[in-house]
Amino acid sequence: MSQNNLSKHLWTSQFVFIMAAVGSAVGLGNLWKFPYITGENGGGAFVLVYLGCILLVGLPVLLSELVLGRAGKANPVQAMQYHAKNNKASKFWTFIGINGALGSALIFCFYTVIAGWAVAYFADSLQGKFIGIDADGVAEHFSGLLASPMQLLFWHTVVVLFTVYVVSNGIKSGIEKAINFMVPGLLLILLVLLGYATTTGGFSQSLEFLFTPDFSKLSWGAVLVALGHAFFTLSIGMGVMMVYGSYMKDNVSIGKAAIWIAIADTVIALLAGIIIFAIVFANGMEPGAGPGLLFQTLPLAFGDMTGGWFFGTLFFALVVMAALSSAISMIEPAVAYTEQNWGWTRGKCAWSLGGFLWFLGIGTILSFNEWSDVHFFAGKTFFDSLDFLTSSIMLPLGGLFMAIFMGWVLSKEVRENQLGFSPVLDAALMIALKWITPVAVIIVFASNLVDSSNMWVLVGVCLVAYAIYILQVRKKSLAD
Repeated sequence: MSQNNLSKHLWTSQFVFIMAAVGSAVGLGNLWKFPYITGENGGGAFVLVYLGCILLVGLPVLLSELVLGRAGKANPVQAMQYHAKNNKASKFWTFIGINGALGSALIFCFYTVIAGWAVAYFADSLQGKFIGIDADGVAEHFSGLLASPMQLLFWHTVVVLFTVYVVSNGIKSGIEKAINFMVPGLLLILLVLLGYATTTGGFSQSLEFLFTPDFSKLSWGAVLVALGHAFFTLSIGMGVMMVYGSYMKDNVSIGKAAIWIAIADTVIALLAGIIIFAIVFANGMEPGAGPGLLFQTLPLAFGDMTGGWFFGTLFFALVVMAALSSAISMIEPAVAYTEQNWGWTRGKCAWSLGGFLWFLGIGTILSFNEWSDVHFFAGKTFFDSLDFLTSSIMLPLGGLFMAIFMGWVLSKEVRENQLGFSPVLDAALMIALKWITPVAVIIVFASNLVDSSNMWVLVGVCLVAYAIYILQVRKKSLAD
């Protein structure tokens, strides 16, 4: 059996790999999206459903991506070419790698703009601009930022320059050094803010809100939101974990690493929720404030609180670290592909790709002001079009096909060599990958594409197609 040997980089240790993967997974989704979708969907009951979705959907796909990455020992595109060839499967499966590398690069185009908001708010908080600010002032501050292309361009450029500089220096001298500072720093700030949250007067209410299940508030729509977020929060389906997996040493336990990544990602999301809701409740505000929770509700709360300048600045430093550690991982699959496939130096790959993606990011910037009335896809702005294409189509399809490939195509020998699971655990993983995860991802995919009246029709069509594929696989297996 031929073997790729394209990934010359290796993580220094299992601990460093886990920190890098946690840094990738812990981003704005944990500090921004998770608290507000929890607030909008009933609190504790939503958290329970979300944890179940992590176990049944997120973890199996994460394991699959890490296995395919380390066994392939290359960037996502060439790793999947290798797996397709050695499992005598269709070249179509290379789509998983292409989809992942392209999807993460496209996400980078708009993620760096949103990360720029966080950097801007950190700078503003440091200067004391939120002290004593009222609700109208906060709204005006946020709308003023979005209305200014030059401000957004400046902060977008800052984020891209930092990210590309780190990635251009390689794994050990670039990504590892940055992660060794940012992830421990993120955790330290999180613990300091948690201590502060206990003094706000809203701490017990926050715990009750997050951890007391009220299933009367749980709707089918909330279950879909939990399912979708469980899928996206672990950075799966976009080639990041595959390329990070290709840098893993053979003696590192993929199973243990994946569990630690899932636990850390979930715990950080819950701690962020506790902190944010403690501050929100202490100030008599609504927990379901939507996306404005991070950039409007919290600045208003910090502006009125004792010690608000210090803890507000610390909070936005936390957001910046989370955003930057994720941005670093998003460009890595495309950089790894160009470095390994085109023979370019890593520096040339990183700066060339970074410059191109920076340019595409200008479209995202203009979507909030000059191009707000310009529509590109299905009546959506440039930003909304990219967001829809990646989060609603490319990532779910990537995760779906990854689960199917791992469950039905990848040889049992490779899977067992990479995971080393007991027969019981291996059987449980196969049940999840073959029967649970694909159905769940198909439901998420359908709910993102069509309205509720047509969703189950699309789900039915996809399930019929999946059933036909399974019959063909079993027929081929019997023939062999």
